Amino acid sequence: MRYLFILFSLCFSIHSFANELLVYSGEEGPGKGKHIVFLASDHEYRGEETSPALARLLAKRYGFKCTVLFGLDDQGFIKPGSSNIPGMSSLKTADLLFVNSRFLAPVDEEMKYFDEYIRRGGPVVGLRTSTHAFNMPKDYKGKYGRYHFRNKEDYVGGFGRQVLGETWAGHYGKNHVCSTRIETEEAHKSHPVLTGVGPMHVQSGGYSANPQEDSTVLAMATVLETMEKDAKPLAGKVPQPGIWVRTYKGDNSQEGRVFTSTHGASQDILDKSFRRAIINGVFWTLKMEEQISASMNINFVGEYNPIDFSFHTYHLGIKPLDIQGWEAPIWPTDTKKSSGKKTKKKNKK
Repeated sequence: MRYLFILFSLCFSIHSFANELLVYSGEEGPGKGKHIVFLASDHEYRGEETSPALARLLAKRYGFKCTVLFGLDDQGFIKPGSSNIPGMSSLKTADLLFVNSRFLAPVDEEMKYFDEYIRRGGPVVGLRTSTHAFNMPKDYKGKYGRYHFRNKEDYVGGFGRQVLGETWAGHYGKNHVCSTRIETEEAHKSHPVLTGVGPMHVQSGGYSANPQEDSTVLAMATVLETMEKDAKPLAGKVPQPGIWVRTYKGDNSQEGRVFTSTHGASQDILDKSFRRAIINGVFWTLKMEEQISASMNINFVGEYNPIDFSFHTYHLGIKPLDIQGWEAPIWPTDTKKSSGKKTKKKNKK
């Protein structure tokens, strides 16, 4: 009964807000005619900030059409981590799926478009908690339990393991205490994704990772003692895979390219080399590597003001269309923030 009630409520919300999608339409550039759909709803790392900032950059500077789908509350305001995500039908015309999500359980009426996209082997970019993007409830009776991050049946590890290359494997250093240095692998320095990419320093703590054997690890992540860029490595913590690429197969054996990073918090993309790696990853997954160059413009479009990422601290009272256009700040600095109070959770990821 509880799931049926949630299903009814979310279906009503989806119907109400599906016509209020945030779309950035580029006018010219190598991405003209290509459609990228961002799935942005996570509880902690402010994917609702990272995704529109990158979408606007890709649209304005390179001509892509970028649709950003957010988790919403029942009034249409952005609610990080919400599984009420109107507009997943946009994936019917998507050339790339960009996932920046955590522990979602969308209703089947929306989830079917995600499933269709994966089954056709479409390219995917996944950041941070996207390794555990889906967490269906225990009483879930729908069709898409295969994507659950703890799936133990034929699609072991769910979307994370089977598509991105890894599911949730554990924290590796404390957030807001330990930052992370990401360094490119010398053996793969000629890979297109690493074009113009130097040492990276990001604010999110480390994740353990052991990607699928068919993955190519492009950069290793070293947890640092402090949040400072020049801090020493944390004792006892060997480097972990931080960026990798791979391919997966859809139902028709069509191969889709994948770019994955265990980082990608809103503050992480302030690092230019890390941001460049993501943009390069977008081009590579779309088989547009000939367009990648070290001189690509990766500057933000409009203001980008990420707040310190954490559970339950985010801007309140914002609807997707409040940040339409090239100049609307992400986010307005005068908007109120949630209390930031944490609640005790088991298996926090």
